Amino acid sequence: MSDPGVARPVDSPPLVHSETLQHEAIKHVAIIMDGNRRWARDRGLDEIEGHVAGTEALRAVVRRAAECSIQHLTVYAFSRENWARSDSEVTALFALLATTIERETDQLIANNVRVSFLGRIDELPGDTASRIIAACEKTAAGSGLQLHVAFNYASRTEIVDAVRSLIRSGAKAEQIDEASVSGALYTAGIPDPDLLIRTGGEERLSNFLLWQCAYAEIFTWPGLWPDFDPAAFDAALAAYALRLRRLGR
Repeated sequence: MSDPGVARPVDSPPLVHSETLQHEAIKHVAIIMDGNRRWARDRGLDEIEGHVAGTEALRAVVRRAAECSIQHLTVYAFSRENWARSDSEVTALFALLATTIERETDQLIANNVRVSFLGRIDELPGDTASRIIAACEKTAAGSGLQLHVAFNYASRTEIVDAVRSLIRSGAKAEQIDEASVSGALYTAGIPDPDLLIRTGGEERLSNFLLWQCAYAEIFTWPGLWPDFDPAAFDAALAAYALRLRRLGR
């Protein structure tokens, strides 16, 4: 009598099972850019100066990611929890974002980089939101690196918004699976991160891409974000290359 084997679930398998076990070229890197304020305090500077220095670090990393043929780079720039900071800091961060994105747009276009934003853009001040939208439209033709900026983003909020979207679409409970939830997230159509980098010596996700990073390899860097450079980025990629991704098998 033949062995019937193990009875397995009959619903849609986890999305991760559709991925390959072979180590392919890394497609998506996500970064929690932590340590701007500490960097500034250590130097006796205003905290906003740390954020300014952080934008310089990001410019170099974007360039390096493109050189390494990374397809997607997602960076955590402003969380919904950051609204708890002082009015002066929040206002300064919005102004810095608008100034930086406008200053960098022409270079991004020249480098074939496409920019998109993840988060509740509609909750931002009108001027900030309009400048974000304008930058996305101007770089829309980019077919190289896709730069995703998580701004006014929180992963739990994203999942709530996805559930609301599915309900509004009329989806029935039995129709909802991992694929439908993924398709309703801000990141719909974007492959899940292969590698998550966090700077600043911290070792937590901080409400960032909780769904998408279910199987991401995590690399923590002890230094502060403004000091993260292409060499550190290369070190993270090298560490990833040594990992064996079994994906539950």
